[in-house]
Amino acid sequence: MSPLFRRKSADLVADATASVTEDESVTAHRKGYTPSKKELGVVTPKRTVQGRRVQDPAPANRKEAYKQLRERQRAERLEASEGMRNGDERYLLARDRGPERSLVRDIVDSRRTAGSYFIAGAVIVLIGSSVAIPAVQLASNLLWAGLALAVLVDSIFISRRIKKQIRIRFPDTTQKLGSLYFYGIMRGLTFRRMRVPKPKVELGASV
Repeated sequence: MSPLFRRKSADLVADATASVTEDESVTAHRKGYTPSKKELGVVTPKRTVQGRRVQDPAPANRKEAYKQLRERQRAERLEASEGMRNGDERYLLARDRGPERSLVRDIVDSRRTAGSYFIAGAVIVLIGSSVAIPAVQLASNLLWAGLALAVLVDSIFISRRIKKQIRIRFPDTTQKLGSLYFYGIMRGLTFRRMRVPKPKVELGASV
């Protein structure tokens, strides 16, 4: 065999070996390679900004600016009024805030109170007292005395229940019991449908 033939054979074997090694390297690289989202054709969604409010268009003149201000104030008043009726702490008056006051409202709203009939009874007494008939006037005075006694007794029961529940649920409260009693009694003197915040519990519910 001539030296030229042996050299060509060696070159062919070396080329074949290099080709096999390169193919194996590419295969190994592909097995451990994680393609990017861009190569896979996956587009990352853009993050949306939360909480942005749609701004009103800039007013063209002072009249338009005043109109926008009035509309904005009206919307804020409606939102505050609705929040107050629903018992949202952000919109409640200082007298209605706090978990103790919320408990007092639930205690009063879970029962029928004599005070809720007091105003209607007072109107009847006022009309009866204006009638120039002794019997009607006497009946009006008796009704007035009965209503006052009923409110007094009912207020005592409300105060006792408030005291018991506050000491059980809020033993470390800084609220004065006297102010909580007065708060509950005044709420009991209001018609149920007219109470603000509106009742959250049904009549007869366990509190």
